[in-house]
Amino acid sequence: MRLAPSPTGYFHVGTARTALFNWILAKQDPEGVFILRVEDTDPERNREEWVEAIYAAMAWLGLDYTGPFRQSENAPSHAAALEALRAAGSLYYCDCTPAEVDARKGAGAPPGYDGFCRERGLARSARTALRLRTPDEGVIVVPDLVRGEVAFQASAIDDFVVARSSGEALYALANVVDDRDDRITHVVRGEEHLANAPKQMLLWSALNAATGLEVPPPVFAHLPLLVNEQRKKLSKRRDPVALEMYRDQGYLVGAVLNYLALLGWSPRGEDEIVDMATVVEQFRLEDVAHSPAFFDVRKLTAFNGAYVRALSPEGFAELCRPWVDPGEVPWRPSGYRPAWDEDHYDADLFSRLVPLIQERVARLDEVPAMVDFFFLDAPAHDEAAFDQAVRRDPLGRAVLEAAAGAYGALEGFTAEALHATTLELAGSLGLTLRKAQAPIRCAVTGRLVGPPLFESMALLGRERTRARLAAALARA
Repeated sequence: MRLAPSPTGYFHVGTARTALFNWILAKQDPEGVFILRVEDTDPERNREEWVEAIYAAMAWLGLDYTGPFRQSENAPSHAAALEALRAAGSLYYCDCTPAEVDARKGAGAPPGYDGFCRERGLARSARTALRLRTPDEGVIVVPDLVRGEVAFQASAIDDFVVARSSGEALYALANVVDDRDDRITHVVRGEEHLANAPKQMLLWSALNAATGLEVPPPVFAHLPLLVNEQRKKLSKRRDPVALEMYRDQGYLVGAVLNYLALLGWSPRGEDEIVDMATVVEQFRLEDVAHSPAFFDVRKLTAFNGAYVRALSPEGFAELCRPWVDPGEVPWRPSGYRPAWDEDHYDADLFSRLVPLIQERVARLDEVPAMVDFFFLDAPAHDEAAFDQAVRRDPLGRAVLEAAAGAYGALEGFTAEALHATTLELAGSLGLTLRKAQAPIRCAVTGRLVGPPLFESMALLGRERTRARLAAALARA
């Protein structure tokens, strides 16, 4: 098996699914090998930072592989294949420009090259590219473990370019040469590559004949497209497709892998949340659906919430460190730093907050907004919420004044005592407990939504709680 991404941008969630399916199949075979090969032979589009992004994404996913290898390292083998094909008469030089081809064919003609240079006998020059001489008739059959046998009319496949005028092999040939050299037996990839398969079959056959080395072609499996909620193919421009984004938002890798496994495939039974051992045991390419798979971010988030809630408190606290600990951590989301400094952060306090927040977040990047008021000198106020709960509420000030006095008189500053006292003052003002909590929560935490109020105030302490009530009254 192999994953062969090009370093031309973020690591796509579709690439992550392809990586996972290849990895699973390799794990199912005692002699299975999963190779990572970066196809970096397009200097105009490739960037080294995207190569590093591929390595980082694979490390985060935790999918072990052989390699990494780089396609550019195999350039001598590409050159040898080109020479063998040229010597066998499978290739010819062509100096046609796209504009010249279009002018010869005229308006409305089907796309593709017209074979003009096939018999011209051109020599290599600064203008000539190398094209593969393809058959004019017949059928090319691509065996596919997902789609069955897919037939392509040879007449619909033009003489495609396999090398630039510089002599550098293009994707189609380099990919086949690398697969032959790596002894790839199964090519599992996205449906968008299906159109390349007959060309690769032709190149494979031509290389067998030209080199005298009969290497069996791989078995193909083309996975269903990933689509958005409008059932359109996922686009880097309009859809959240970068795996790095999900990592930086605090999705757990286990949840991501579990969800990716369901994009075109389902485990046995009713439960969709299953561990990787179950996926590896049950997965079969023949069970992968043909129809497009909906990449549903809301469902992924729900999966992630389930995985977050299943963590031990200690495990949850450790995974939250990149978002809450301003000190040295092994990794941190790109461009992110906690809003508080090391002097204000208390790891022991955060561990006591875990029971208040773990059940209330679906992603780890939601944690800072749940706890920031503990580690900041003053809460980061949501002004719209403050206006609603304090300034525009006729009893907003009265609630804050009553709370400031009552909380100061409490013998024990516990969640239970705070709850009972707030219930009593709410009744004295003709309010429900929920209505009375709103201005207090906004004054103490800065928001109308957050962890349980009375437990939070108990952990914050009497002095800081009353100081925030006084500051809110001054702002009201």
